Amino acid sequence: MTGSTRGPNDPRRRERILDAALDVIAEHGAIKVTFRKIASAAGVPLGSLTYYFDDMQHLLTEAFTRLAESVSMRYGALLAAARTPEEAQEAVVEIICGKVWGTDRNLLLSYELYAFAARHPELLEVVRAWMQASRQSLARHFDPLTARALDALVEGFSIHNSVDSQPTDRAGVAAVVRAVAAGRAS
Repeated sequence: MTGSTRGPNDPRRRERILDAALDVIAEHGAIKVTFRKIASAAGVPLGSLTYYFDDMQHLLTEAFTRLAESVSMRYGALLAAARTPEEAQEAVVEIICGKVWGTDRNLLLSYELYAFAARHPELLEVVRAWMQASRQSLARHFDPLTARALDALVEGFSIHNSVDSQPTDRAGVAAVVRAVAAGRAS
């Protein structure tokens, strides 16, 4: 039997569309995303998008959720592996200085999510769920207020270091993380 190995049922089509949506967002910005651009990037017929997603808002919400979940898994895994307070602090440093974001593209996509959610409140739940997952991972090792402060530190350093001509080095980040952790609220 010859023919396409994909067959009539393409079980990965929905995931390819979501990945392509993130690619298009990274290239053009969330505000300039169209079904046509996503379909082209995914290599699927335009009608596939409306088969899987009710509208653009639904598609963008799912794509940004996919991004948040993938970054959260890496973030959480580092903190789950920590066994001591010092290891937990080093995990936070690694989250900031390492490759938890995966790629600079993912960091750019997080900017897009925050900006888009500011104008589209229905996406705020994706941001809030992501923050909650981050804080829960941190709460394994830190009190709630310290976890919140460290989460803000992760976001802030990640953003600043991505655009600063002289980003804070690992030793500087570690010093700040230790200071925040030492000033525990409870």
